[in-house]
Amino acid sequence: MPPQDPKEYDVIIIGGGVAGLFSALKIADFARVCLLTKNGLQSSNTWLAQGGIAAALGEDDSPEQHAEDTLQAGAELCRQEAVDVLTNEGPARIQELLAMGVSFDRRAGKLDLGQEGAHGKRRIVHAGGDSTGRLLSETLMGHTLTRDTITVRENTYAVGLFIQENQVFGVKLLNGEHIFCRALILATGGCSAVYARTTNNLVLTGDGIAMAYRAGAEIIDMEFVQFHPTVFHDESNVEPFLVSEAVRGEGAVLRDKFGRCFMGNYCESAELGPRDIVSRAIAKQMELTGSPCVYLDITRRGKAFIQERFPTIYQMALKHGYDLARQWLPVSPAAHYTMGGIRVGLSGETRIKGLYACGEAACSGVHGANRLASNSLLEGLVFAVRTARHIQGSLSGLRRLTGQEQPERSGKHKNGPCGPTHEPCAALKEKLGKLMLHQAGITRNASNLEEAKKFIQQKAPPEPWIPRERAGWELKNLFLVARFIVEGALERTESRGSHYREDYPYLDPSWSRSIYF
Repeated sequence: MPPQDPKEYDVIIIGGGVAGLFSALKIADFARVCLLTKNGLQSSNTWLAQGGIAAALGEDDSPEQHAEDTLQAGAELCRQEAVDVLTNEGPARIQELLAMGVSFDRRAGKLDLGQEGAHGKRRIVHAGGDSTGRLLSETLMGHTLTRDTITVRENTYAVGLFIQENQVFGVKLLNGEHIFCRALILATGGCSAVYARTTNNLVLTGDGIAMAYRAGAEIIDMEFVQFHPTVFHDESNVEPFLVSEAVRGEGAVLRDKFGRCFMGNYCESAELGPRDIVSRAIAKQMELTGSPCVYLDITRRGKAFIQERFPTIYQMALKHGYDLARQWLPVSPAAHYTMGGIRVGLSGETRIKGLYACGEAACSGVHGANRLASNSLLEGLVFAVRTARHIQGSLSGLRRLTGQEQPERSGKHKNGPCGPTHEPCAALKEKLGKLMLHQAGITRNASNLEEAKKFIQQKAPPEPWIPRERAGWELKNLFLVARFIVEGALERTESRGSHYREDYPYLDPSWSRSIYF
């Protein structure tokens, strides 16, 4: 960091997706902010988002109906108050984005509202057809980079939090630098990169969740990992890309290798069923037909419509040799979204004073056991505003601490080379990813989960180990979140939402509660 830059700010935000950027803009009105991103600002899941943002904006829609759909998808594990906040405050956040210059698509002068699985109404606003995340990010980044009270530091990897008297007062960076603050927001995204096949940017290795846990925050609901049903399937698996649920919302159907439409056999809503049901149906049909994939068919909509509505997906498919106007696209599920995370209240607050979490890194209970499509960007927007308001009201009461700097809560620490188990970090990460995909993925059972637990116990880097390199920290964090997922899945002896146990295939009302770490 240049020597003229300060080492102390009012608020530090870690993460450059929608939650981090929007909260930074709100806080910049009353405080000095330092926004840290692990890679560049474009390396967020927000940038990759295609489908859009759900909000009750239609004349035939209401926040109550949006809430009902959200609760239904969440399989009786949503927190009602959080859902009400999300759906009631969502429309106002969309109006803010419009005022900031986000060019949502319109038809006949009105917002062009799309429909996705498990939504009872057309309520998805989108931009650039299927480029919502990129255009949203570009707008928020543009505003952020012009604010004098926001310092943005890209390619800056945070590895630990400083806590004293149950209050956060700073962050330790990989390069050994310390930056201090009175409040800190973790907006670091989820941890689906713990799976070998994922839609996520691979930099999302659960860092914020791991840092929060080591600092003393509670982690909940980690067994609930949503798999996106339709991700481009290539035998090389070099470049899987997500094919938005909105494609099925616009009439695409799923076919098996024999050309048969099969979703009606699994779900009354067929292609528009909740993501967990569609993902399991695809996995089952692949098993029954002995095929590594199924096929998404939107040929009936014609080239002009597809190119206008889904320009990014159309070009990506074409890049891989598939013309969506004439050919079916091979797809299969991939790990997509972390429903669990850092336990927070309705304003992003944790049980550590001054420490907040927002976006996918947080768990307010809004998604329950299965996130409703296009509620994720909305969650980032709505709870970023609430977090900023809470910080504004409490900042004056947070003391500036400069006491003993201890970024983790466990044991003695020794520096060591990457790979404390004498295996290269990259090799261990690959083994962990494959194991999680097959043993703790779409379908689970006790035998597979126990095997995964044993591997994690034997191979996980010890918590007191402090890596010198980024790859070591990422490996350490991935093993920690993998442990949470596997242990939670073992403990939850039922099937609910995205968590499906072959040996416990039914929902158990006694399990309408969270598992804490």
